[in-house]
Amino acid sequence: MPPKPVNVLIDRFFYTLLIFGVNRPKMKKQIFKALAKLNKKVFPSYSKKGLDLQKASKVQMAIIGWKLWVTKNSLS
Repeated sequence: MPPKPVNVLIDRFFYTLLIFGVNRPKMKKQIFKALAKLNKKVFPSYSKKGLDLQKASKVQMAIIGWKLWVTKNSLS
């Protein structure tokens, strides 16, 4: 069986919280804000280093994508 996409797992987690009376949109935003703070401390800032996206490795591109996804979800 292939692994489930991350968004399906996150939706199931929030559905479980909803059953127990937790406000899903507020909780989701809080989790992503905490993840954004963690990203800022853990992952390097490629914009400050002047990284050229054309020359970035796959790992660097994955980190950039992860940070972008977390930031987008923490703002919405």
